[in-house]
Amino acid sequence: MLNTGALLAIFLGLVHSYLGERYILTRLFQRELPKLLGSDWFTKRVLRFAWHLTTVAWWGFAGILFILSNSGEHLQKQILIVIAVVFLVSGLLSAMFTKGKHISWVFFWLIAGLSFYVAMNS
Repeated sequence: MLNTGALLAIFLGLVHSYLGERYILTRLFQRELPKLLGSDWFTKRVLRFAWHLTTVAWWGFAGILFILSNSGEHLQKQILIVIAVVFLVSGLLSAMFTKGKHISWVFFWLIAGLSFYVAMNS
């Protein structure tokens, strides 16, 4: 059952990102947006990375559902590694999409590092 939920979460993320780009973000970006840091470039990049961050989070939940469906010895460690990967990827998206100007990447990577550290030392 949880494997089905995991597959649905993966599918949902794919559809969310694709349809969001095709029907929402591209149309939204044709409108006048607030000019943050001097232009609308930053605004568009933040909106795009935040949109796709939802997909990354859902895929992380899919990973956790998959782990829970096959519970083994190292359940906490496996879940912490999934959390670390989700926050690592979130930080990468933040840093790449905004060229480091949106400082959320710092916090995402701190959370990733802490989660990974605890996973490896527990």
